[in-house]
Amino acid sequence: MYDLIIIGGGPAGSAAAVYAARKRLKTALITSEFGGQSVVSEDIQNWIGTVSISGSDLAESFKKHVLAYAGDVVEVKEGEKVLSLKKDGDIFSVTTDGGHEHKTKTVLIVTGSKRRKLTVPGAEQFENKGITYCASCDGPLFSGKDVAVIGGGNAGFETAAQLLAYAKSVTLLNNSKEFRADPITVEKVLSHPNMKVILNASLSEIKGENFVKVLTYKDNDTGAITELPTEGIFVEIGLVPATDFAKDVVELNKYGSVVIDPRTQAASTPGIWAAGDCTDILYHQNNIAAGDAVRALEDIYVHLHAK
Repeated sequence: MYDLIIIGGGPAGSAAAVYAARKRLKTALITSEFGGQSVVSEDIQNWIGTVSISGSDLAESFKKHVLAYAGDVVEVKEGEKVLSLKKDGDIFSVTTDGGHEHKTKTVLIVTGSKRRKLTVPGAEQFENKGITYCASCDGPLFSGKDVAVIGGGNAGFETAAQLLAYAKSVTLLNNSKEFRADPITVEKVLSHPNMKVILNASLSEIKGENFVKVLTYKDNDTGAITELPTEGIFVEIGLVPATDFAKDVVELNKYGSVVIDPRTQAASTPGIWAAGDCTDILYHQNNIAAGDAVRALEDIYVHLHAK
């Protein structure tokens, strides 16, 4: 019987595991791998305290930090994926794809989200070769270049705003005639002289050699095909929270994100907390995820010691 099971090994899960170890909570951290979404980034420049680090090195640092404190308190179960979460009275049961079942008093869900990927021809070929899903991670790498943003929601416009600080020009493709982003955000971003917008356009293909050189899009009204030279494509077409295993136990919003109390990170079901990109918070970043997980850990500790 564990005091706590942490599901996920990104920045949130790793931060929670370190705090759980220091608070002497008997804990299991279950994760398919360490690192989270940023593991594919070549150069992360906004992880606080580290000027520059690759995603793979950041993941390794998470693992080393957890293991340095784990001792006989935190068991790390790497390479396992959680398939189901069930509640029986005040006890939770977590089952993994390795056929193992674990019992625990509390659960912290920190499984993150995956970026909704492009599916057009060339998308897989040029991922991390000009196609990126993280402007804050990779934006500075495209300094002085012409780049494109796919997606007309708030995330798309926030990405464009970040890129305008580095790029020579930013062109945003929106697949409808109206934006889903807040009007104030749209107005502010579009006022920049290096910002361009293409409305009612659907991305159809990505071309290049060793790196992205051109994207092709279709006018949704006329069907006309146009090529746009670009050296970088930033994708903001939504996130897919990794929460399916918990759908019968906690409240999820229409996007599949865990609904939490932002003061404590507590989910709708007593005994379950969630943090990071799998939750319904407004902003998603590595630093935010780690901080939210620490807040959850503090509340979990209070919960366990109030009994």
